[in-house]
Amino acid sequence: MARRRTDGPSEGLSGGTGQGTREDSGPGNTRRGGARRRLTAQDWAEAALAAIGEGGLAAVAVEPIAARLGATKGSFYWHFANREALIDAALERWEQLHTEVVIKELAAEADPEWRLRALFAYATAAAAEDPLEVALLATAADPRVAAALRRVTDRRVGHVAGLFAALGFPEAEAHRRGLLAYTAYLGHTQLNHAVPGSLPDGADRDGYLDSVIDILLRRD
Repeated sequence: MARRRTDGPSEGLSGGTGQGTREDSGPGNTRRGGARRRLTAQDWAEAALAAIGEGGLAAVAVEPIAARLGATKGSFYWHFANREALIDAALERWEQLHTEVVIKELAAEADPEWRLRALFAYATAAAAEDPLEVALLATAADPRVAAALRRVTDRRVGHVAGLFAALGFPEAEAHRRGLLAYTAYLGHTQLNHAVPGSLPDGADRDGYLDSVIDILLRRD
């Protein structure tokens, strides 16, 4: 078994929608800490993601999100032509925060087994706290969401398959195990939100997640 660490990807990078720091010109400044800060397109995209997590794609509406941000509709139209453009930006931001950033954060660790275990533990914990992933899966009938889910699924499965390949599994077998790992993650996520309390918690949860990876790593 690979060594276990308590540190994972930086907090807030993949499990939440942290605010950006870049300031764009234009209307829609909002106060934070007593100072005025210009809202960015990223701020709007992350607020839209929060709305999707709470109410699905139907919750993405300009006026409620403007109220959430303490902004005006003028700020929205400075950055986006319409609601559809905001949805596209939100989905792109989800791909970045919940996939690419996490992969990058773990890339410095040389041990592929540790990376596999850390990724599985971190991703399941983040998804348990944030309903966004389940909300997106529930709106997969929308072509934009379906396309984003396909891109993210291919990227995640491919990355996990690469970890199995780095552990010595042949390419086809590495892909099969990567797909099994991802389906285990999705099943864990769906069950956790559909039936709260049905999965182990605390130290039992750590042991349970390790046992899933142990099974996937078996070579007999």
